[in-house]
Order: sequence, then C-alpha cells, then structure tokens
Amino acid sequence: MIEGILICGAAAVILCLLVSAWDCNRFVNVEYEITSDKVKKPCRLVLLSDLHNKSFGKDNRRLIDEIDRISPDAILVAGDMLTAAKGHPFDTALSLMKCLASKYKVYYGMGNHEYRIGLYPEQYGSMYDDYMAGLSGCGIRPLINENLYLPEYNVAVCGSQIDRRYYRRVQKNCMEKSYLTQLLGEPREDACQILIAHTPQYFEAYAAWGADVVMSGHVHGGIMRLPVLGGVLSPNLTLFPKYDGGRFACGKSTMILSRGLGTHTIPVRVFNPGELVTVNILPPQGRNRA
Repeated sequence: MIEGILICGAAAVILCLLVSAWDCNRFVNVEYEITSDKVKKPCRLVLLSDLHNKSFGKDNRRLIDEIDRISPDAILVAGDMLTAAKGHPFDTALSLMKCLASKYKVYYGMGNHEYRIGLYPEQYGSMYDDYMAGLSGCGIRPLINENLYLPEYNVAVCGSQIDRRYYRRVQKNCMEKSYLTQLLGEPREDACQILIAHTPQYFEAYAAWGADVVMSGHVHGGIMRLPVLGGVLSPNLTLFPKYDGGRFACGKSTMILSRGLGTHTIPVRVFNPGELVTVNILPPQGRNRA
C-alpha cells in the first residue's frame, strides 16, 4: 500500500516537472473583446506582462513574429519585463522593447521589479538608471502615474506605480480611491480610460477610481493551475487567489489579467503556459476591425 502511494507520488512529481518544462518554454494566444461607447473606432492592443527576461527563441523571435502577425495598434506593458536581482542582466527585456518600439507605439507601465531596482540603488547600483536610459533610447517613456490621451481612438492610457506597501506578502493593505486620485489625478470621464496596474489585487479600488479597463499581470496565473480551483499561489503567498488570470468585472469596469510570460523566484509553470494577450476595444457598432 505504502509502496503504491510512493510510486503514484513520484509519478505525479515527474509529470509536473515535465509539464513545467513544457509550459515554461511556450506561450498561448488569448484574445478579448471589450465594447465601449466612448471609443471612436476599433483599437487593437497587445498586453505584455511579467517577461522576467525570458526569451522565446533567439532574440525572442517567436514572440515578436506572433505580435507582428496580430498587428496591434499599440502595445501595453504591465510591468516586470526584467527581474530585480543584483547584477542580473536586462538585455533580453531591453532588446525586445527596442524591437517592438521600432514598429509600434509602446505604453509601459511599471511593475514591482522595475520599481524595486529604483527604490534601492544601494542594492542594485545603476541598474534602474541604465534600464530607464535604455528605454528612453528606444523612444519609450514609462508612464509613471501619468495619463496620456490618444485622440484617434478617444482612449486614455494611465500607468500606475503604487507604493511598496501594497506588494507586501501575506498581508493585503486597504487601498482607498482617494489614494489613487492623489497618485494619478482624476480619470478622463469623456474617454475610455485604461489603467495599467501591475497587481490585480486592488481591482475594486481601480474601478472606484474610474478605470473603464484595467490591464494587469503580476500573479503569473497562480504558478500552477488546477481544474475548477484555478491558480494555486500568488506572489504575495495567497493560496487560490481571487484574481489569477482572465477577464473580471467590477461595476462598469473590466479587468484583463495576463498570466504573464516568464518566471522568477519560483521558476515553475504547471498547466499554466505563458500568455500573449490581445485586447480589442470596440465601439458598439464596431465588432469588425476597421
């Protein structure tokens, strides 16, 4: 009996390792449609999140080719394209950004890893300044609590960088609408307001602030996914997190949560391949892309 249990346990572990090796090196396409009576014409966006310096093929060729096939109007980055580790290179992330910025408009929202390397220069040296200089050289200016208006689509894109206390493990801090208003200013009510917010944990606060669409990442799909139960573990060590990946609604707000592309501290993805997310924002009569 015990021997049988041990054999089954070993087989399960081996299966998970094999699946993880497969899932860590592939991504799937996921596409969503959001209808808004505020947008002037269809807008196709690609959402990238949590690359953590991962490369799909040489120089991320597989990822770039797929983005080119989708042919988005713009690319939204929901943070953590690099990994905050002392002396850890970020060439892969920067190379991808440079390639994409040469073809598309790129709106870059900061993740906790980008924020961390800027917050602790005594630990990470010039890593933040070097990465920001690299992005600037590509023509990318990260949206750090800044709201940009895209008149062609009547869409506003805001990138948030929240305080480190909102990323604490185990404990969830309460986020008030007033905090976001002080941080971001007022949302644009006359346009479709997109908020790039790295962590989905505070979706209710983003909705209360006035975001029509929230683009998030951070959770990596819950690392391992189980039938019915979904994602198993969030980065802040929450079991079976409420927001693990997919589409969610709160009042009039919609959140698109990417399961991300790479890994970092826990280099595992089980039944949870990376995601390349396309979001089509359409006027009510604009079901077909112009």
